[in-house]
Amino acid sequence: MHSRPFLTALILLLMATGAQADQRFSHRQGEFRLETIAEGLEHPWSLAFLPEGDLLITEREGRLRLVKNGQLLTKPISGLPNLVVSGQGGLLDVLLHPNFEDNHLLFLSYAHRNRQGMTTRVARAVYRHEALSDVTVVFEARPRSNTGRHFAGRMAFDTQERLYVAVGDRGDMGRAQDTSDDAGGVHRLAINGEPADGNPFANQSGFNETFFTYGNRNIQGMTRHPETGEIWSHEHGPRGGDEINILRAGSNYGWPKVTYGIDYSGLPISSRTTMEGVTDPLHYWDPSIAPSGMAFYAGELFPQWQGDLFIGALKLRKLVRLSLDGEKVVEEEDLLTNLGERIRDVRVGPDGALWLLTDANNGRLYRMVPVE
Repeated sequence: MHSRPFLTALILLLMATGAQADQRFSHRQGEFRLETIAEGLEHPWSLAFLPEGDLLITEREGRLRLVKNGQLLTKPISGLPNLVVSGQGGLLDVLLHPNFEDNHLLFLSYAHRNRQGMTTRVARAVYRHEALSDVTVVFEARPRSNTGRHFAGRMAFDTQERLYVAVGDRGDMGRAQDTSDDAGGVHRLAINGEPADGNPFANQSGFNETFFTYGNRNIQGMTRHPETGEIWSHEHGPRGGDEINILRAGSNYGWPKVTYGIDYSGLPISSRTTMEGVTDPLHYWDPSIAPSGMAFYAGELFPQWQGDLFIGALKLRKLVRLSLDGEKVVEEEDLLTNLGERIRDVRVGPDGALWLLTDANNGRLYRMVPVE
């Protein structure tokens, strides 16, 4: 829950940005508008709401930015860990600890390079007074490689404050089925980086103890269900086969043994879309939409969307709304199809609005609200 000072500050933010032109769009049950809160972001990747109403935004190019009192500050946040910007890698997710108001801890995922190659890292830091301190690396995916693809990097906390970290297959599909290799799966950690209590492969030969799931190609969205507390994710397929999954302990999601997609060359990857011992996706797309960002709606501004799942799309440049009946998708609606921008992240703000980041050299932060 966010405090009243947060909401007061957020109102001031919206007053400060109200002069900017809004854009109107239609959906099946009415209209909504987009307010441009900030622009000039260089490939923004993730955002987080601070308790007093400000926002943190990561730029893949290696900067952590602050939106303060409705304005994007020119000076980036200081104290970031050493990182590399290469291919799809750079500064990725930012995630506040559930008790951030008391401990000021946040977590950053990013790409890192040394003589052995590149990999995905996670660092814990203390955020105060527009700066990071006490920066500590708590996770590093091993082994490293020299590809610039599929770093993943999305993170989420469960209700017991365990940290989930996605690592992509790094462009080498076979690594996703190698359980002694950190690539191609989701790792569950305590905040000090140790394997979380209750991990499914603890003390099991042939498995890294941080693994929670494996057989994941490249997860670009992760969020906690507001009622069940389970962690949901989605991942990129190759040509076709983007998936939504519920992350359950010890599950193998099949990549590349099973897939609804084909190789970029047009050749098949697998003749199977399901098999024994593999967890089937809850939903998939073919052709690919290149999903990124993920949020369940639990606000008050759009009561007709309570419990719906929102997902950004990079390739098809839209926002997808999925209506659910438990774990079954019963309706799919494409929004913002005429905006023409790659949606990198989607979050529900404490004000009940949907907040979006667009992936571009001149990326934008949008606030999505109903037309009254």
